[in-house]
Amino acid sequence: MIQISEKIFCDDFLHTAVIDNKNLPNPYNDYPFLIIENFLTPNEAHTIATSIQEQSDAQQAKVKTKFLDSVVVPSVVEEIRKTTLHTLPRLFEELYIERFLSHQQKIEDFFSMGFINATPLQILVYREGDFYIKHADDSSELVDKNGQTVGFNCVAPQRKITTVLFGTSHESTKISNDTYSFEGGELVFNYLYDKDQQPVILYPKAGDMVIFFSNPFFSHEVKPVTSGYRLTMVQWHNAL
Repeated sequence: MIQISEKIFCDDFLHTAVIDNKNLPNPYNDYPFLIIENFLTPNEAHTIATSIQEQSDAQQAKVKTKFLDSVVVPSVVEEIRKTTLHTLPRLFEELYIERFLSHQQKIEDFFSMGFINATPLQILVYREGDFYIKHADDSSELVDKNGQTVGFNCVAPQRKITTVLFGTSHESTKISNDTYSFEGGELVFNYLYDKDQQPVILYPKAGDMVIFFSNPFFSHEVKPVTSGYRLTMVQWHNAL
């Protein structure tokens, strides 16, 4: 393993694999990702979760694939990703923008990059049985005949930084209120490990924002939700 921050290591093969974007944060940081606690207050997160849960219209989330080496075609592939897309009411979107702007300088300083633009927010709901298998936000994996990952094909080069804001909380004990919490659904970074060679797994609380580079070093998955209501607000940012 290769050390990429004070407390985190990555798989050796990432440094020799075919990767178009190998950006990494300052190696003297404790972690190669940033967590902003209380980006939203618990009450704000609960209000948003209630609003989204009351919505009757939802769409199946899609994944991006490259077609003819230039055109990216999103499609529903439930073997890869099973979750639903919702709409954030305008009032909460304005709150999100206001709060993001108040933290933007901190984020840019951490990643030593300046934001250019961002995708619209994706409001993602994972219910019991929903999941998202291992993936990089800017790339698809290149796999050999033995099923081993040997490299990555960048299909969304404008995605430099990923932000994930949690609207509900992970719980490791029995859920008492499935409107605001969930079991399972852990966020796992597949190629990152701690000093004991254990995989990096995040268990965020409602209102927390997790921020990381979108490249393959930060490939991740959402484990199947076993119960409850997992709500996240996801955005991808272009930056220089």
